[in-house]
Amino acid sequence: MIQPMHDPTPSCCPGPRPARLAPATRPASVPRSDPGGGPPLNLVTVPGGEFTLGTDTPRYPQDGEGPARRVRLAGFRLAPHQVANREFTEFIRQTGHRTEAERLGWSYVFEGAGPPAKSVIGRSSEASWWLGVQGATWSSPEGPGSTVDDRPDHPVVHVSWNDARAYAEWAGGRLPTEAEWEAAARAGSTTTYPWGEELAPDGRHMCNVWQGVFPVTDRGGDGWRGTAPVGSYPANAFGLYDMIGNVWEWCSDWFSAARPPEGADPQGPSNGLGRVTKGGSFLCHRSYCARYRPAARTSNTPDSTTSHMGFRLAADL
Repeated sequence: MIQPMHDPTPSCCPGPRPARLAPATRPASVPRSDPGGGPPLNLVTVPGGEFTLGTDTPRYPQDGEGPARRVRLAGFRLAPHQVANREFTEFIRQTGHRTEAERLGWSYVFEGAGPPAKSVIGRSSEASWWLGVQGATWSSPEGPGSTVDDRPDHPVVHVSWNDARAYAEWAGGRLPTEAEWEAAARAGSTTTYPWGEELAPDGRHMCNVWQGVFPVTDRGGDGWRGTAPVGSYPANAFGLYDMIGNVWEWCSDWFSAARPPEGADPQGPSNGLGRVTKGGSFLCHRSYCARYRPAARTSNTPDSTTSHMGFRLAADL
């Protein structure tokens, strides 16, 4: 049975650490000039300047959401959407990369996704809705019998931080820092969400999060149960899609609840146990995990893989 690492504050969204079983219209883009083996990078320019990150009214103080502070960032580029299955498929085709879930032989799948019972090898003791599923990988997200052939434009999942970094190196990009990610998500705003104070202003769904009673019923009121195709919701003021919801996104930083002070281009601590993830996912719900806010943050170990974690690319100007 699975013996996950202990997480003292499990929730619907961050997911458990893996067991140690073995040692819409797109915005204007910028042509890639970076070296790399992938297709041209179509990235949005995020202008440099001063940004307010964090919050003085944290919902989860233990996560290091506060305090609010001013940081200065150099300009950079960021992908308008999360890396999709069709893009990751090309990476695998060209490189033969084997993801950590493939090498380990299993990954965590949300129980509500209906993985085949015969492939379930255990249940997380920290969050019972997470099942260890033999054969769950980026190309078989719910385990044997599932495929991404019918969802080429959905974000790739079951990729670890290490897998995401390998993709970024192949593509000629990198993972964003947490400060870059948050500044890009806010797009100049200082409100709870990039679009204002209400999650669904006037009943309009702005992102893909859980609609209903978690973890029992997702009504799909925002149009989707599970992942949505990238770009399904309105872009923010910088022309970036899905910065909130859909899937968690890996950042380059090591995680620490002690946030960096004000300053220029913060990179996070020099070491740690987990890497930062931002943005929330389709499993986030206010009753368990209201981390679908730019200020919110969590982490996972660099080899963790689940059905609600993905990434997007960044690059220097």
